[in-house]
Amino acid sequence: MSLNRVVITGIGAVSPYGIGVPVFIDKLFKGESAVVNMEKEWSPAINDLMCYVGAPLMEPINVKGIPRKFRKTMGKTAVLTYLAVNEAIEDAQLNEALLSSGRLGISFGSSTGSAESTERYFVEHINTKSARSLPSGIFFQVMSHTSAANIAQAFNISGRVISPNSACSSSAQAIGFAFEMIQCGHQDIMLCGGSDELHVTTAASFDLVQAGSFKYNNNPSATPRPFDQDRDGTVCGEGAGCIILESEASAKKRSAAILGEVIGFATNASGVHMAHADGDSIVNCLQDALKSANLKPADIDYINAHATGTVIGDASEAEAVRRVFNSNHVPVSSLKGYFGHTLGASGVLELIAVMEMMKTDLILPTRNLDTPDEVCKGINHVQSSINKKINTVVKNSFAFGGINTVLIIKRYIA
Repeated sequence: MSLNRVVITGIGAVSPYGIGVPVFIDKLFKGESAVVNMEKEWSPAINDLMCYVGAPLMEPINVKGIPRKFRKTMGKTAVLTYLAVNEAIEDAQLNEALLSSGRLGISFGSSTGSAESTERYFVEHINTKSARSLPSGIFFQVMSHTSAANIAQAFNISGRVISPNSACSSSAQAIGFAFEMIQCGHQDIMLCGGSDELHVTTAASFDLVQAGSFKYNNNPSATPRPFDQDRDGTVCGEGAGCIILESEASAKKRSAAILGEVIGFATNASGVHMAHADGDSIVNCLQDALKSANLKPADIDYINAHATGTVIGDASEAEAVRRVFNSNHVPVSSLKGYFGHTLGASGVLELIAVMEMMKTDLILPTRNLDTPDEVCKGINHVQSSINKKINTVVKNSFAFGGINTVLIIKRYIA
């Protein structure tokens, strides 16, 4: 059986910089930091945090722009998703007939449902020993597949709906599973990506496993510091991203603009540690992704690293890249230093940024990487912008639970 080529025909984004792809790209390529001090917002809820930095959405959300019958079952995570998906649908010029055709599906994930709605539910329950005063739609806000399910309802989608809730690998896995689904002809078009909202409990979770940045609370733009010798942990952010994947035949049939092509995907588990990345399993995942794309390491023009700024995670990723690519010719950079770690949205938002790099022939550097750590050396760190034609890119995404995901995309050539 021949496999379908899978192309990208639309994008949408909500990032810490604001709502929409244009503001995301504009501020990112200007090198701006979206990381701020969150002590005023977080300390009343949890007063013994070490980490008081985060990357919240810097723009108010007009939820009334979403029809009430849909928004009543949406917590913030699903609202962010709606905004990104709506932009991507408009970008790809998908009409209502396509959305409800059954040949279009959803692959969208997040770390959890809405943390804000979850807190509201349990506070009310604990304080009153009742749930009667809660809105009837709150369960649909906190369920793990809230983003995928709410989008299916809001846009009348009747195709396949999947929701890989794999923390920081959620959106990368969602894209990969959608890629395989279209390759095999099970769907023609997929709305795919991920989302997560920023909440004090998220920062607290990283605090508990000593993975949150805390040394730069009073200098937030200086963190996170991927691969740097002075890195001390990650900075949580929020957002949502959506890319429209489509079979090449479907895209050509409707004369859609093609923005790029997905050609490789792999995902695996380390089975070693819940919180620490494992170099061997990352090596296997990178090799499997290259095999799926029928490429050699020398064929890759750029690697967009997951690198969050954690001590162990960055070292493990650098080791794996060093072992697979066996030289330092491939430029490597991470985008976490600009807008933090948007968790379930990180893979797709960073992939949208990579697509802009391919379009402009410009590789962004790793922000806050002043002095690469000794254990992160041996790879070609990008410390200042590079003008280079980029045809093929590896995108890494890793998650707690030892979950590794690698996507490979390329410039589309008919």
